[in-house]
Amino acid sequence: MSKVENSLFPARWWHKLEDGRIQCDLCPRDCRLHEGQRGACFVRQRIGEQIVLTTYGRSSGFCIDPIEKKPLNHFYPGSSVLSFGTAGCNLACKFCQNWDISKAKDMDRLMDQASPEQIAMAAADSGCKSVAFTYNDPVIFAEYAIDTAQACHERGIQTVAVTAGYIAPEARREFFAVIDAANVDLKAFTEDFYFKLTGAHLQPVLDTLVYLHHETKVWTEITTLLVPGHNDSSQEIEALSKWVAKEMGPDVPLHFSAFHPDFKMIDVPATPHETLTRARQIARSEGLNYVYTGNVHDPEGDTTYCPGCKKPLIVRDWYRILKYEVTYDGHCPHCQTAIAGRFGKFEGAFGQRRIPVRLNMGA
Repeated sequence: MSKVENSLFPARWWHKLEDGRIQCDLCPRDCRLHEGQRGACFVRQRIGEQIVLTTYGRSSGFCIDPIEKKPLNHFYPGSSVLSFGTAGCNLACKFCQNWDISKAKDMDRLMDQASPEQIAMAAADSGCKSVAFTYNDPVIFAEYAIDTAQACHERGIQTVAVTAGYIAPEARREFFAVIDAANVDLKAFTEDFYFKLTGAHLQPVLDTLVYLHHETKVWTEITTLLVPGHNDSSQEIEALSKWVAKEMGPDVPLHFSAFHPDFKMIDVPATPHETLTRARQIARSEGLNYVYTGNVHDPEGDTTYCPGCKKPLIVRDWYRILKYEVTYDGHCPHCQTAIAGRFGKFEGAFGQRRIPVRLNMGA
């Protein structure tokens, strides 16, 4: 039986406890399971004397997206990325914008089956520069993501993780060892927000960000969804921006994204455009060179400016690139300032298309 047919795939990162339970060591939740129980993520389950991943080889769907949609603005801009996710999540965000996937407990939602090798082949055949583990958090399907990343690298395909960064140190090392770029959701900058609105804690996410920046070669960008009345005060945005500047440096791109009412927070209004503009101004005043706004129409907030001469180098309108002037080796052509990121020969932009891909090819 193949890995795809046998969706109960042996999981890594767990140990047995003296009281007979098994503790999952994948993330800081440390779920302790009796026979048949599932972790908080729902997709990691104790079967007998081991923990298994129940979604290996099964996806909620595949699409080809522009890389800017992840969002990654400094990782081969204009390129296309094959995106997929599974089901479940190890956070419990009351404002989840992908709750129908991340909170799903109905395994019948996972209609597309594909091995890591088939995903890599599909990306190569589609001309995609990279494969993104997204829609739900790839941390909870780390075994599947790692195997897929290795298959992608064998074909020269890059890998992207869109994640909340809620992962334990040992698993973090193994997971990010095969990831080329990551966008990490920094949900807020207070423990109170994390505890009450995500059911998690802030510090492990900060630890992941520091680890990525200082101990890996993973290209990292950060996204914060601004939820009105909860994490959008000028004081909190200033504190977050100061932390990023101090701990990660001025060249880490920071995206402020607009919230829309969803899931368990439908009574909270959408983020005003002015809030995003204010957040961008605050972050830039704290010395961050690349600050963007998302989920709104804001060409200025989408554009990459040279930190040296201040000229617009990559002009975007939503996910369309209207002008591209970064040199293939990542410099401003006007003043030769280095532009942080991963660049190459620009061969035109994929644009704002979203192309569903069917990979239901069996084992």
